[in-house]
Amino acid sequence: MTLDIRNLTFGYRGRQVGTNISLSLETGEVLALLGPNGAGKTTFFKTILGLLPVRTGNVLLDAKPLSTWPRRERARRIAYVPQAHAALFPFTALDVVLMGRAPHLQPFSSPGARDRDIALSALRGLGMAHIAERPYTEISGGERQIVLIARALAQEPTILIMDEPTANLDYGNQMRVLSHIRALAASGLSVVLSTHNPDHAFLVADRVALLHASTIAAIGPPDDVLTPAALNQLYNIDVVIGSIEGSPARLCAPRLAAPTPEKGTRYGP
Repeated sequence: MTLDIRNLTFGYRGRQVGTNISLSLETGEVLALLGPNGAGKTTFFKTILGLLPVRTGNVLLDAKPLSTWPRRERARRIAYVPQAHAALFPFTALDVVLMGRAPHLQPFSSPGARDRDIALSALRGLGMAHIAERPYTEISGGERQIVLIARALAQEPTILIMDEPTANLDYGNQMRVLSHIRALAASGLSVVLSTHNPDHAFLVADRVALLHASTIAAIGPPDDVLTPAALNQLYNIDVVIGSIEGSPARLCAPRLAAPTPEKGTRYGP
C-alpha cells in the first residue's frame, strides 16, 4: 500500500503551518522526518491521518484521496503513535493495546480470544508482556509509550505513523524499538516517524525528509541528506558526522568550542 502526498498545504484555520509538501512512502520503507520544535511535524501527521482537513493539495492512499476512504477502512490501514498520552483511567496495559483492535470489531462487539492473542503478541514483541496486567496509570511514561506502539501494531496496519516514538524511552528501549521498526519494515510494513535524533535516522531510515521553513528542505538517503550543513540549518548548531571502528552506524555529535577560562582561573597544579 502506498501513501502519496502531493503539493500539500496544511495548518489551522487562519494559520498556515506547511506548504508545498510532496513526498511518497513505498511498501516496506522507513521514512524519518526531522525538523526543529514548532516546524509542524505533528500537524503534518494529523493532516495525513485525516484528523485535520487538507488546506490544498492531496493525500492519496493507494491512489485514492484519503477523504474518500471510510474511517473504519482507513483505521485498518494506517495506525498512529502519538507523542504522549494522558493516563486518566486505570485500564490494564493489555486493555489499552486491545483498543487497537477496534477497527476490526463489529459495532457493540467485544474483543475475542484472537484479538487478545494479537494484543499480547504486540506487547511480547516489544518486550513488555510482563506489564500486560498492570494498570496503565501506574506504569512509567516510557512503558506507556511502548504500550501505545503495541496498540498501533494491534491494528495490523500497513502504514505506521510514529510521532517521536523514542522520546520517553531509556537507551535500551530506544534501541529495542528501533530494531523492531526495522523488522516491521522488513515484513512489509511502511513507517513514517519523526525524531530529533539524527543517529536514529541513520539507524533505521531508508530515506530522510527535513522539514524547515514550512516546507521540505531536502529528502533522500540519510547519508546524502543528514550533512553537517543541513543539520546546522535545521537546528542552528555545528555538528560532526562520523563512525566508530567496528560499528556500521553513523553518528552525529555537536562540535563545541573549547570554553574560554575566566580571567584569573587556573587549571591543573
